[in-house]
Amino acid sequence: MPLIGRLAIHLKMIGIEQLAELTREQAREGGSTNLGELMMQKGLITRLQLEQLLRAQKQVLAKQRAKQKAESALAGVDPEPEVGAASEQPASASATPAAASTAPSAAKAAPAPEGDAPARAAAATAASGASTPVPAPDSSHAAELERLLRLGVEQQASDVHIHSGVPLRLRRHGRFEVVGQEPIAKERAAELVRAALSDEQYALFDERGELDFAFTLPGVGRFRVNAYRQQRGPDAVFRLIPPEAPTLDDLGLPGDLARFTNYHQGMVLITGPANCGKSSTLAALVRILNEERRDHVLTIEDPIEYLHPSNRCVVNQRTVGAHTESFARALRAALREDPDVIVIGELRDFETISLALTAAETGHLVLGTMHTNSTIRTINRLIGVFPADQQDQVRNMVSESLRAVVSQRLVPTADGNGRVPALENLVVTKPIGNLIRENKTFQITSQLQMGAKQGMCLLDTSLARLVQAGTVTKEEALRHAEDPKRIGG
Repeated sequence: MPLIGRLAIHLKMIGIEQLAELTREQAREGGSTNLGELMMQKGLITRLQLEQLLRAQKQVLAKQRAKQKAESALAGVDPEPEVGAASEQPASASATPAAASTAPSAAKAAPAPEGDAPARAAAATAASGASTPVPAPDSSHAAELERLLRLGVEQQASDVHIHSGVPLRLRRHGRFEVVGQEPIAKERAAELVRAALSDEQYALFDERGELDFAFTLPGVGRFRVNAYRQQRGPDAVFRLIPPEAPTLDDLGLPGDLARFTNYHQGMVLITGPANCGKSSTLAALVRILNEERRDHVLTIEDPIEYLHPSNRCVVNQRTVGAHTESFARALRAALREDPDVIVIGELRDFETISLALTAAETGHLVLGTMHTNSTIRTINRLIGVFPADQQDQVRNMVSESLRAVVSQRLVPTADGNGRVPALENLVVTKPIGNLIRENKTFQITSQLQMGAKQGMCLLDTSLARLVQAGTVTKEEALRHAEDPKRIGG
């Protein structure tokens, strides 16, 4: 990473994701525009801030040269001639050569900002000398990656799959489709994955073998990416994220879900299997909050998906890895950051669930997602992650803090041109709270059947309505049904 970029992050002028996007754009342009000028063109810094960065860079390099000379003098050898790196050219004609060059070891002089896990991990690996050399991204592979992702966007794919040893795959309307016949060679797949990664991200990927991150391609779109290594070689899955958070109407969801944003404390969960639209539904609820309330909204995600500008609310978004070490650590800190609403990308473990329940009990509205297949299983999962001797206490906490659970599926339409949501809605009324406290969650099904006036609905009832309307086929509905008998004829 160019020294001037690290300094901009350290001085909190830009974020690490912004720097990654800038360096990729610089690579696509063949390095014709230096990084400082590019930051100015994008409106990220002013001319005065650029001059501040150049002065800081000059000081860092001067200290580094002085240290090298001192070490050489102690060793009794002549210092090696200084060699300028090509990573950053002068930002203006008045910039001195010293201010525009970067020594190979200068990274030590510009520490990564606090909480910048990828930058700190990369710096530690470089200091140990144990890492394999980080290859520079090739502009031709960046152009090819852009072509493949643009194809996915044009084909209205939700996901673009790049796998070593097999042809390109797209997921369209929930179906997995092959594009072309030529397998992607292992080396080509590695270069395509590398083209999406910054140097810090590549160092983490090289160390861990897998990485979640967000990737923005100007003019194409924003993607949530999981890169990983498998037996045949490196792979990556790119999920398209629309440029702005959707509305409930955009998603085909009933407008009465908006009432779940009226709570000022407690927990609302969006659940369902993978690829069922949980993140989009959550983003739609955050959008409503942002348009209708005046609150502090804090999101914790891995990575950040939909970008929410601060409208009526102040919205702060944190990503696990770049801004905080874990969901649990961010949640502990959140309790001291005066949020009104805490949005958790996924409640995935005991510590995160425990802290989320505590936040809901202490006067915050907590919105989150879970990978569970029904409203009842969601309640059982919330309680079941705790040790047996704590579960009676946790049942009381859940019965008092849980406000609603929306369990959803995306079901292919009968015409094959899209998918529609089928929902199971649970509103925690006093009778349902009593069933949770008494460990009788199996009786909640009858409450769901009788709770239409409170906005409750069984998944099977929702599926049956879609079949009756001719929106989905009976065969497709039966694939998702809990009890096929409820689907009817």
